[in-house]
Amino acid sequence: MSTTAPVQDDHSLVEGRAPNVAQMFLDRVAESSTREAYRFPDGTAWVSRTWQETADEVTGAAAGLVTLGVKPEQRVAIASTTRYEWVVADLAIMCAGAATTTVYPSTMAEDVAYILSNSDSRVVFAEDASQVDKLRQQRSDLENVSKVVVIDTDGVETDDWVISLAQLSELGRQRLEDNPDTVDERVAAIDPDSLATLIYTSGTTGKPKGVRLRHSGWTYEGAAVAATGILDAGDLQYLWLPMAHSFGKVLLTTQLACGFPTAVDGRVDKIVENLAVVRPTFMGAAPRIFEKAYGRISTMAKSEGAAKAKIFDWATAVGLRVGHARREGQAVPRLLAAQHAVADRLVFTKVRARFGGRVRFFISGSAALSSDVAEWFEAAGVLILEGYGLTETSAGSCVNRPERNKFGTVGPPLPGTEVKVASDGELLIKGPGVMDGYHSMPDETAETLTEDGWCKTGDIGEIDDDGFVKITDRKKDLFKTSGGKYVAPSNIEGRFKALCPLAGQIVVHGNERNFCSAIITLDPDAVSDWAERNGMSGASYEKVVGSDKMHEVVQGYVDKLNAKLNRWETIKKFLLLEHDLTVESGELTPSMKVKRRVVEDNHRDELDAFYQ
Repeated sequence: MSTTAPVQDDHSLVEGRAPNVAQMFLDRVAESSTREAYRFPDGTAWVSRTWQETADEVTGAAAGLVTLGVKPEQRVAIASTTRYEWVVADLAIMCAGAATTTVYPSTMAEDVAYILSNSDSRVVFAEDASQVDKLRQQRSDLENVSKVVVIDTDGVETDDWVISLAQLSELGRQRLEDNPDTVDERVAAIDPDSLATLIYTSGTTGKPKGVRLRHSGWTYEGAAVAATGILDAGDLQYLWLPMAHSFGKVLLTTQLACGFPTAVDGRVDKIVENLAVVRPTFMGAAPRIFEKAYGRISTMAKSEGAAKAKIFDWATAVGLRVGHARREGQAVPRLLAAQHAVADRLVFTKVRARFGGRVRFFISGSAALSSDVAEWFEAAGVLILEGYGLTETSAGSCVNRPERNKFGTVGPPLPGTEVKVASDGELLIKGPGVMDGYHSMPDETAETLTEDGWCKTGDIGEIDDDGFVKITDRKKDLFKTSGGKYVAPSNIEGRFKALCPLAGQIVVHGNERNFCSAIITLDPDAVSDWAERNGMSGASYEKVVGSDKMHEVVQGYVDKLNAKLNRWETIKKFLLLEHDLTVESGELTPSMKVKRRVVEDNHRDELDAFYQ
């Protein structure tokens, strides 16, 4: 079975899209020159840039790259957190006809050297002293990197190899004085199939692979989202996602297609505070953000006394009943509607206020979203649209629509994309967003792309009668117990995170075992809050997590989880770690995905002891 986009999507926007990302940007500048394009924090205030002001910065930096000798399709890397200057650097690379290599700022120095060497990057935009230090440490392995352009020069000594962003822009200004057509000539020469981006998948095993994505893939993504009609120039985006991740990158071209302004700040600890100030109409995020928000809100409500906890639980139950009736196309009974109005006034308006009060919807991607969490947010009047895609498909392949949203699915495909299920249950994707292949890895490319253009996703899934796609699990993560029963661990893990507000990470284990067990970590912020309320204020994370009382609490949530699972899926034993998983330990990828095999290997002795 296969599925394509709903007929009501405006396919003409996809067919008539710009030939490349640089032209897409310049077209937006021409159409919206005086309108706000970006805003970003500067100290305690937010600074705004119009499209024309942004273009002036972009073209100056682009001409500077040309002056440094950057040729069409040569790679220029960005090693930085999400900030306005990341956007300017990326658009400058596009307008110079070059290609962006993305590097997570948390990437270890040796892996940075591997990515820059493998991609043959010639120039690197480095955020600050910490990123420059990594490059200096590995300089002997970076023979082809001719210049490092540093964004924040505090603590950085510039020299012949390291220059400031201001110096790059000055080089560009001088070039544009001599040849005002420098950037226009580069943009005009970019073919739709030219390389635009090399995104290195953080990979849960082995070295990262460079995914080669074309200009036509990114322009398709932006135009395809615009074609769904879910966003327009009247929206305001809050962007915090890592720009080294395809999910963050695709939201940039969506902005170019739709014309809405974007507030940019990559500081995760500032999300809730900034949402109240910026008051966006939408935001993209990974499920963990919604899980933590739900856990925090529910925990706070229940910590304010029995009466408020009872009101919160009552309001939630009412909201869930109203949401269910609406999804079934049923009229909401008058008494229930009256109860919902009271619940909204007492509880849900406060929830929405935490997110600025204007959010039309959130978009969730990069991992599976728990249906329980999504339903709770809907009950509170905050819609979460789950989407799906891979780095290998330019991020966006499917997304739910506000008027057609099914919990537990990732929606129908975007216009121009086709999804089908292979004989073994694996989802295959075909469309303009599919990558050219892995950089300098022909064998791996042949394993992922079929001769007729289908991309093997590695995900097991299904398509319902309405054309909505549902993901079951990663193909490589499915395991079979010694009793012959198949288990989809990510489904169980998602359910636990939705149930347990203390949860950080969970890895379900049980391949060829006679029962399932789990490795569980707790969220440091949630642990601190719990300690305050349970007589352990000031105690260390290790002491709180290692206490008998905390173990009893987690056991209670495991019991609740088991009540919702098949017998062979239930967690019989669990290991509660006295530390959270980190990138530095090698147990998380830079995009914060769990390296399942690494975590299991690191705790092999404890796991084996469960089965002795």
